[in-house]
Amino acid sequence: MKRFVPTLLASVLAIGLVACSKQGPESTPAASGSAPAADSGGATVGLSISTLNNPFFVTLRDGAQAEASKDGITLITVDAHNDPAKQIASVEDLIQKKVKVILINPTDSDAVAGVVKQATAAGIPVVSLDRSVNGAEVVSHIASDNVAGGKLAGEFLLEKLGGKGNIVELQGVAGTSAARERGQGFHLAVDGKDGVKVVASQPADFDRAKGLSVTENILQGNKDVQGIFAHNDEMALGAQKAVEAAGLKNVAIVGFDATPDAVAAVKAGTLAATVQQKPELIGQYGVQTAKKLIDGQAVDKSIPVPLDLVKP
Repeated sequence: MKRFVPTLLASVLAIGLVACSKQGPESTPAASGSAPAADSGGATVGLSISTLNNPFFVTLRDGAQAEASKDGITLITVDAHNDPAKQIASVEDLIQKKVKVILINPTDSDAVAGVVKQATAAGIPVVSLDRSVNGAEVVSHIASDNVAGGKLAGEFLLEKLGGKGNIVELQGVAGTSAARERGQGFHLAVDGKDGVKVVASQPADFDRAKGLSVTENILQGNKDVQGIFAHNDEMALGAQKAVEAAGLKNVAIVGFDATPDAVAAVKAGTLAATVQQKPELIGQYGVQTAKKLIDGQAVDKSIPVPLDLVKP
C-alpha cells in the first residue's frame, strides 16, 4: 500500500497536467477569437465591428474603448472580418452573454436585420455605428452624413479639375449604406455637369489592394483620367499606387475617412484631399449612448458626427 499510494498520486497529477495543457490555449478568449464572458456584476456593452483590418474601424474601436474605460463599462469587441455570416454569429453570441447594449457597425446593412431583431426581442437595445441597418429598427444611428461627405468630395474634385475632366469612381462594399450614400452625394455634385464624365464606376470593397488592382484595370483601357474619387482612403491609396505605376501625372485623387496614412499622403501631395469623418467620435458617442440607455435615459434617434475636408 505504501508503494501504491505515491504511484497513484503521481498518475493523478500527470493526468491533471495533461488536461491543463490541453485546455490552456482554448481558455484564452484572444487565442480563439471568441468574446470574453460578460461580467454580470457590471455594465457590459457589445461592439460588433465589420472589420479591424481597416484603420478607420480600428480608430472607431479605440474611441469606444477609451470612453468605456472612462465610464467603467466593460466593452466586448467582436470582429466580423467583413463576413456577414460571421457577424451574425458573433452578435448572437453577444445576445447569449446578455450584454446590456449592442453597438453594431454592419458588414451588410440588409444582412444584419434578422439578428438586430433577435437582440431587440431579447430586450437588448441596438445602436448602429457609421453604417445603418435596413429592415430592422435600432434605437439610435450614429454616423457622419455620408451623402454630404460624398457631395463635398465631388465638389472639391470639380474645383480641382477646373470644372471639366474624366473621373473614376471606386465604390465601397456593395450593400453597405456608406458606399451607397457616399456615391449618391458624389453623383449629386458631378452628374449633369458640362465637360465632366464619370468614365468608370467600379467596386473595390473599401480595400487598398483591390483599389490598386481595380484602378490598374481601368487605366489599362483608358488613361485619359484627370480625377478619382474613392469611397474610402484605403482604396484611394491603392489607386494612387496604380496611377504612379501607370506614369500618369496631375491626377487628382480624393479619399474619404482621413486615416493617418491618407492625411500623410495629402500633406505629401500624393492625394488631393480626404473627407474627415472622425471615427473616434463615432465610437465615443456610441458608448455614451449605450451608457444613457443603461441608465434608463432617452437618446436621439439620429446622432450626427461632424465632417471636414483635409486638403493641402
